[in-house]
Amino acid sequence: MIPILDLKAQYTALREEIHQALDAVLESGNFVLGPDVRALEEEVAAYCGCAYGVGVASGTDALRLCFAALGIGPGDEVITTPFTFVATANTISRSGATPVFVDIDPPTYNLDPEAVAAAVTPRTKAIVPVHLYGQPADMDPILEIAERYGLAVIEDAAQAIGAEYKGRRAGSMGLCGCLSFYPTKNLGAYGDAGMVVTNDPALAERVDVLRRQGGKTKYYHDVVGFNSRLDTVQAAILRVKLRHLERWQEARRQIARRYDALLADLPVTTPYVRPDVRHVYHQYTIRAPQRDALVEHLQRQGIGTMIYYPLPLHRQKLYADLGLAEGSLPHSEAAAREVLSLPMYPELTAEQQVQIASAIAAFYGASLEG
Repeated sequence: MIPILDLKAQYTALREEIHQALDAVLESGNFVLGPDVRALEEEVAAYCGCAYGVGVASGTDALRLCFAALGIGPGDEVITTPFTFVATANTISRSGATPVFVDIDPPTYNLDPEAVAAAVTPRTKAIVPVHLYGQPADMDPILEIAERYGLAVIEDAAQAIGAEYKGRRAGSMGLCGCLSFYPTKNLGAYGDAGMVVTNDPALAERVDVLRRQGGKTKYYHDVVGFNSRLDTVQAAILRVKLRHLERWQEARRQIARRYDALLADLPVTTPYVRPDVRHVYHQYTIRAPQRDALVEHLQRQGIGTMIYYPLPLHRQKLYADLGLAEGSLPHSEAAAREVLSLPMYPELTAEQQVQIASAIAAFYGASLEG
């Protein structure tokens, strides 16, 4: 069996480092917003090219607290992509604002800046580009649109820590970036965890207050807040993993290059990578004819796959009231019918990749030798 992701392999390699970090936290008795949280905030912010990091309970909460900190709420609109995990839009809706879905750029699966520009109205308050699968969105035109209309840009960088656009790290280009440390991410905790990174000290301060039930001093509260603190245990684990992250990122990029070569002559479309970005391959996602039948074939061969995402958000039941009929965002809908993510993790071997590619070739009646 070749799984879509193998977290046990990573843990096995880090076992001693992880145990030492956990023992230190357990002996300290400081389990919430402890010293490891503050250290992780500084280290992740620096890694992302930002001045400030605020650790929160999840990537979803990172988005939610940013909307709250910016006062985005009822009557406001936030432009984003329908081809993403539901949390991107759910947090907009939970704020009381309305998500405005616009179509994607087909090769990259990220927001189409021209579609963004066409969707701006007097009610628009923010743009949320998602750096999907580990590749940054085309940020310069998005930032130009935001500056022209006075909009906030909140980067959903949950899948793209360490990715770069024209030399700038994901999360550092907009007003703020939202990171997820869910266990499956390139930098993953052993539970839920997230962070807001920013170069804006006032925004960092507001998010910090909001995550602590709306106050900096215990039992004194200035605003209605949330309970969204990062556990010290998770921060200690993440600090261990952060030391290895660049090595893992380069391993992912090497695996992607090997996939590109192995699949080059098969009737699938391998990931397009913009020439001005550093892709970190949270997922290696192909477009495949007869996608669903290929999934079943690979499953019979013991090869794990995943479809991110099978139904765009504008076609989900919870957003039926937006009135976006099938065909309204055709590029997102086409991607949902065709995308397939293959196994991708730093420990994936060349032999396993050959096995995966051979199984795909066999499905299409081809061979790796041409």
